Amino acid sequence: MSFKTTDQNRFSVATPIYYVNDLPHMGSAYTTIAADAIARFHRLQNQSVLMITGTDEHGQKIQRTAEAAGQSPQAHCDYYSAAFAALWEKMNIQPDRFIRTTSARHEAIVYEFFQRVWDNGDIYMGQQQGWYCVSCEEFKEERELLEEHHCPLHPNKAAEWRDEQNYFFRLSKYQSALEQLYSDRPDFIQPESRRNEVLSFVSQGLQDFSISRINVEWGLPLPVNPDHTIYVWFDALVYYVTACVDPEAEPTLANALSGGWPVNLHLIGKDILRFHAVYWPAMLMSAGLPLPQQVYGHGFLTKDGQKMGKSLGNVIDPVDLVARYGSDAIRYYFLKEIEFGRDGDFSEVRFVNILNADLANDLGNLLNRTLKMVYKYCDRQVPTVAIADISTEDILRSKGKTLGAQVAQAYEVLAFSQACEAILALVRASNKYVDEQAPWTLYKQGKRAELEVVLYAVLESVRLAAYLLSPLIPNISNAIYQQLGYSVDFNHPDVAEVAPFEIHALWGSLPVGQTLGEAMPIFQRLELPTPPI
Repeated sequence: MSFKTTDQNRFSVATPIYYVNDLPHMGSAYTTIAADAIARFHRLQNQSVLMITGTDEHGQKIQRTAEAAGQSPQAHCDYYSAAFAALWEKMNIQPDRFIRTTSARHEAIVYEFFQRVWDNGDIYMGQQQGWYCVSCEEFKEERELLEEHHCPLHPNKAAEWRDEQNYFFRLSKYQSALEQLYSDRPDFIQPESRRNEVLSFVSQGLQDFSISRINVEWGLPLPVNPDHTIYVWFDALVYYVTACVDPEAEPTLANALSGGWPVNLHLIGKDILRFHAVYWPAMLMSAGLPLPQQVYGHGFLTKDGQKMGKSLGNVIDPVDLVARYGSDAIRYYFLKEIEFGRDGDFSEVRFVNILNADLANDLGNLLNRTLKMVYKYCDRQVPTVAIADISTEDILRSKGKTLGAQVAQAYEVLAFSQACEAILALVRASNKYVDEQAPWTLYKQGKRAELEVVLYAVLESVRLAAYLLSPLIPNISNAIYQQLGYSVDFNHPDVAEVAPFEIHALWGSLPVGQTLGEAMPIFQRLELPTPPI
């Protein structure tokens, strides 16, 4: 895909680069589903979209994990990177670029980036002394650690005492520049709670951080001293720039700038906020590169009200979940049921109940029973109704009139649950409308015109709901559109060419006289798994 900074009508979103020390978990899937949904929304608007993801494959943790398994680090990375790519495919996630930090192209970008920062005088040799968490790949302050120097994020592993020479990045030099950035661009860090965290952290005074490790074989050697390896974060964060180089172009910073850097949106979990909202912009300033438009740190997932962990045996396996319930169900629940930006909980009972209520009952049954009436009363064709003949006071027309703009505004600010609630309000109103207008009675009374208005209004409301939900549930939206007589594929990157937002996001766009497809359930009711005896 060609994606240029000269395109006025463009949008780019990047997930974090996922560390391949283990198989992907639901937290990684959550971020990537959200990135895919927002990318799909911008594609609907016929924008040139670049969605970026990838795998972070260097560092001591990977080296040790591979050695413990009797593998080479590269074989380990190949296996786990493939597992991430396979899960995204199962989740119907469609990244435009998938970057691996072990690629030669990424290495070239990292070295050019390093050289710029070095030439700017922002890297120096110093002594690093302190407690180091291998799992975090980060030095920890004493006050951050639990008893016996265990890391709070990895409580089953003690931090290691390190006293070694490292190369440092002059983060302290950029204290004022960062504070100015946060002041000039209050939307740079979102949501507001994350912005406040960063402001508090920076106000305490920034310390230079080490960008190299010694005695680590698995990583990129420091150009100025090959005995040192580039610290994983100084390597990994540059992946965002690498991903903006057109695959056909030489991997250079100049080509990244012409190919799409800077990105519009960094979508991350709140645990890596400091790296993206403090370290990364300072590094970019040092390298003389423009900054991204926004960093958005979302919340954590819990399960049945408890923090997830292998020791508790309550980790959600996304591969198992998608195998049992399908991608649309998972995409819908996590984006609709959890307010994006806040911590959210997964309960399988609630998951099943929500999906059955919203998709099987409210949306699916509405479409099914309306189609059957249209088959019976209108010879399988969309009723021939002039929009002008539908009263502006009609509840479905009045709700539908503003819905497209309302939902678009919600998607723009990543308010997925808000978008879903607005769409479902129209769906629920449509169910009530059918019951109150009783088209079967209108038919018996010979009120043909009134009957057709009712059926058209309901079909059109279902269509609009399917269109606006398509960034979350593209397969279900496809099924609805096919049953309404369209040939539209919401999984196609050029969907806006056949279903443009400016037409399909408006209530009243369903073509009259269009022949309808076969009525089939769009979402099979889910059943909770039977607990073992």
